[in-house]
Amino acid sequence: MDFQRFSAKTVGDAVTAACQHFLVTSDKLEYEILEEGSTGFLGFNAKPAVIQARVKVTVEDKALQFLNDVFAAMKMDVVMDIAYDEVEKHLDIDLKGDEMGILIGKRGQTLDSLQYLVSLVVNKDSEDYIRVKVDTEDYRKRRKETLENLAKNIAYKVKRSRRPVALEPMNPYERRIIHSALQNDKYVTTHSEGEEPYRHVVVTLKKNGER
Repeated sequence: MDFQRFSAKTVGDAVTAACQHFLVTSDKLEYEILEEGSTGFLGFNAKPAVIQARVKVTVEDKALQFLNDVFAAMKMDVVMDIAYDEVEKHLDIDLKGDEMGILIGKRGQTLDSLQYLVSLVVNKDSEDYIRVKVDTEDYRKRRKETLENLAKNIAYKVKRSRRPVALEPMNPYERRIIHSALQNDKYVTTHSEGEEPYRHVVVTLKKNGER
């Protein structure tokens, strides 16, 4: 929404006028004082206070507008369920519709990219960092379970062969899942190698004494 100008005898009155125009309370208003105004001398040469104001754009509004533009460009009909936790500063977006596999992409890369872009949009000019999660069809949960099972299978393989195993490149979030899944394993340990976007987890047998 574009800024609109409001003038009155005082800044307070101008703010009130803006609130009445937009039908919102002052805490929902974003405004900038252009002229403080003055009463003049004995009422002569008085100048009104002038502000420019608009309704504050919420975190949800920013995300919704951005995603609507993206899906319109992709010619996709997507239903969005957006929830924002003001205390935890966490934005949770769940997407529903046909052909959600397109939005997930290979190993969730498209979904991750979409999540990254939404994060950039909502954190622009934000005083606090807002964590963003974009999901569809419980993909994040299913992917986490898949990676945890993979970690256990790789650990078993390393124990039997006593040789390290390098996994496929993963993003930081997925690497953390692997590390977390095996952090309490008595026989294997994990570390990451390589540079992004090819950084990957390596599972190795613990040395004697580390068990």
